[in-house]
Amino acid sequence: MTMSNRNVLLAIALASFGLIGAAMYLQHVLYLMPCPLCVIQRYLFIAIGLAALVGALSAKPKLAAGVGLLPALGGLGVAGKQLWVLAHPGLSCGIDPLETTLNKIPTSEYLPWLFYAEGLCQDATEKFMGLQIPVWSFIWFAILAIGMGWIMLRKRA
Repeated sequence: MTMSNRNVLLAIALASFGLIGAAMYLQHVLYLMPCPLCVIQRYLFIAIGLAALVGALSAKPKLAAGVGLLPALGGLGVAGKQLWVLAHPGLSCGIDPLETTLNKIPTSEYLPWLFYAEGLCQDATEKFMGLQIPVWSFIWFAILAIGMGWIMLRKRA
């Protein structure tokens, strides 16, 4: 059984939006406050999900996959930066111009429960199933990037 591009894109959208749900759980139930890099990753997961959803509902799934691949690759970079910060104790992205800038974006002002950065990157050491949350984020960005790339490269729709 082969999966259509539409089904793969719907799965990518579901995974992306599900990861935002997981982030909300971590923040509002477990009280793990997001740092600036976490908030940037949220924007990128949402961008991937929206691109995948548009692609699934349009006649141009490969174009949407190409658009969705960009935030997935960006997410690998941001998650990689966060892992680098965690690997180098004493470094921080803490209260810096990035946090101040992020918290002044209209989405942060109107949806602070989703986009307001108030945690510290070096504090993202909580584990889920044996891996730190930023490691999971990196893995999911890789999976989503591979999915988008696969759609772009496959011969059939």
